[in-house]
Amino acid sequence: MASPSYSACVLCQRAVVVKIMSRGMSAAAQADFLKGESHKKHPGVTNLKTLRLPDELQTAARSIIHRAQVSHLTERSRSLTNFLWSKKRAVEDSTLRQKAVSLEKELWEKAMEKRGDVDEQLLEDRIKKKVFSELKKTTYHWTPMKYDEELAVVYMASRLAGGYAAVRRAMNEIKKRDPSFAPESLLDFGSGLGTVAWASHSCWGDTLKEMVCVDSSGPMNILAERLLKGDNEKAEPHIKQVYFRQFLPVSPKVQFDVVAAAFTLSELLNGKDREEAVLTLWRKTSSYLVLVENGTKEGHRMLMEARATLLKKQEKIVHDARPASVFAPCPHELPCPKLALKPTTPCNFQQMYHPLPLPGHNERQTEKFSYLIVTRAEPAEAEAVDWARLIAPVQCRTRHVHCRMCCPDGRLQHLVVTAQKQSRDVYRCARSSNWGDQVPIIQRVDVDVRSDSE
Repeated sequence: MASPSYSACVLCQRAVVVKIMSRGMSAAAQADFLKGESHKKHPGVTNLKTLRLPDELQTAARSIIHRAQVSHLTERSRSLTNFLWSKKRAVEDSTLRQKAVSLEKELWEKAMEKRGDVDEQLLEDRIKKKVFSELKKTTYHWTPMKYDEELAVVYMASRLAGGYAAVRRAMNEIKKRDPSFAPESLLDFGSGLGTVAWASHSCWGDTLKEMVCVDSSGPMNILAERLLKGDNEKAEPHIKQVYFRQFLPVSPKVQFDVVAAAFTLSELLNGKDREEAVLTLWRKTSSYLVLVENGTKEGHRMLMEARATLLKKQEKIVHDARPASVFAPCPHELPCPKLALKPTTPCNFQQMYHPLPLPGHNERQTEKFSYLIVTRAEPAEAEAVDWARLIAPVQCRTRHVHCRMCCPDGRLQHLVVTAQKQSRDVYRCARSSNWGDQVPIIQRVDVDVRSDSE
C-alpha cells in the first residue's frame, strides 16, 4: 500500500498535468477564431493602409483640372469641402410648425401680462411678424447643390480622393468578410464622379459586368465619363460596362448584386424623401446595400434612420421576401447606443489617403465617414466568440490594451485587454487592431464608455 505522502504527490502531479492540458485546450479553442490567419491579419481587420487613387483616375483628374483652368481652385475646393462637411438636414415642416406654435404662444403670454388698451388684431399681426422673423434667424437654410461644369471640377478637386477612400474602405468590409462574393452588377445612386464604380472595380475587378451610375446632374455624368476615358473623348473607358443615367431603373423587379449611395442621402430634402429612396434602393438590392455619409452627427443620424427603416418598415408589395440584416458596422440590430449618449457623438471611422497633388493639399489626409451595410444574405451561424466593433483608436500600453467598443449586446464598453485575462491570442489581436476593426471578445466587462467618449 502506498504511503499517504506518496499518493498525495501523485495526485498533485496529475492535477498539474490536467490543469496544463485544460489551459492548452482553452487556448486552442480560442485560437480557432483566427481561421489560420496571423494575429496582425485576423478576420476582424478591415482597415486599409493609406489609399491612393488608381493611376488612371488620378491622371485623368489632373488633366481635366489643367484644361479647366478654374480660378482660385484651391480656395474654392477648400471652401466647398467645409460647406459639405457642415451641411445639415433641412428642417422638417412638422418641426417648423411646432416651433412656430410654441414661439407664438410664448409671445402671446408675454403680451397678455403687459396688456393694456391694445388693438388685438394689431397685436396678432405684430406677433406673427415676430415669429416669422425669429424663425428666419434661427432656422437652418438648406439648399440643394446644383453643379454646373465649373463647380463639378471644383467638387472633383475637393472630394474625389476622400470620397473614393471612404467607399473603398466600406467595400473592403464585404470583400474581407465575404471572400466568395463575386458581384456581377452594381447600381450607384447619386453617383457623382463615379467613385463607387472605381472603388468597386478595385475590389472585384472584371467580375462586375454591369455598373449603372444614376445622377440627376448632367454635368456630373459628363465629368464622370471623362474620368473613365482618361480625359480623351475618343479613348475606350478604363472600366467597361459603365452606364450613366439620370433616373433609376423603373422596374421594381430589376435587382443588382451591390447597390450603393455615397454622400447622397444628405442631398435629399426631407425624411420622407430619404425613407422612400432607401426603400427603393433596398428593393433593387439582391445582396448588399452600402450607404456612406459624412462622419458627422447629421450623417450618422441619417444612416441610423435608414437602418431603422430597413429593419422595421413593412411594405405592402414585396418582390424579394428575404429580410434585411445589418452586416456592418453594427455588431447588433438593437438601438444605436451612441444616440443615447448626452451629448450625442457620431459613430464614425477614418481612412487615410493621398489627395490629388494640388497646391495646398498635404501629402496625406484623413477622411472621416460613417457607413451602413445591409444584406439579404443569411446571417452566419453564431461563433464561439463575439466580435465587437472598435469605435475609437486602440490605446496600446505596456502589457495591456485599451479598447472602446460597440458590443453584440448593444452596449458600449471600455475593455482593458491583457494576455492573462483574455488569452494571448485575443490580446495580440487587440494590439494589432485599429479603429473600425472588429475584435474577438472572450471576456466582457460591464463598464460603460460614456465618460471616455465624451
